[in-house]
Amino acid sequence: MTYRETAGTGAHRTRATVITALVTIGVTLTGALIHRSVEQSSAPPASPDAALHGRPPRPLGEADGAVPEGVTVFDDGVPAVANLDPDLLAALRRAATDAADDRVAMFVSSGWRSPQYQERLLREAVRKYGSAKEAARWAATPETSPHVSGDAIDIRNADATAWLSEHGADHGLCQIYRNESWHYELRPDATDQGCPPMYADPTEDPRMRQ
Repeated sequence: MTYRETAGTGAHRTRATVITALVTIGVTLTGALIHRSVEQSSAPPASPDAALHGRPPRPLGEADGAVPEGVTVFDDGVPAVANLDPDLLAALRRAATDAADDRVAMFVSSGWRSPQYQERLLREAVRKYGSAKEAARWAATPETSPHVSGDAIDIRNADATAWLSEHGADHGLCQIYRNESWHYELRPDATDQGCPPMYADPTEDPRMRQ
């Protein structure tokens, strides 16, 4: 064999070795990718809450029932007020008109709420109080909340809640829960019979057990 033949044969063997190595690497990478794909496809689906991890939840807006500072029961442009039951809203406005004679304004911290808003409040209460049982003393489900149905209002300022505790029954407005001095609902019979006994908290309210 000549030197040229030897050199040509060596070069051919080198190219063959390189090609074989590249094929081996390609097969190995393909196998790894397939294995990873199978692992991912067989993993259990993420829980709905997992979708929220890593990014903040959608901000609540006025359309959900969020209430800006300084809103009163006369602010028709705010859905939390405008979407209240008409009879409740009329009673609140009559009461607020009378309260104004005593130099008391009636500001709103919460009124009507969307189901999404109520659900978020309930989740936050569970995190805050440590259990669904304890959270139920402070937040109802969207299905049972009188806020979602537009039948309740929370008054922001203490002087207004103090005024309502004394005069609210004259307008059919009653505090419903002893642990929520700000929460009022319409009880039309209260104008003649006075407000009914309060529940200690929402867990005693039969409406919350539906």
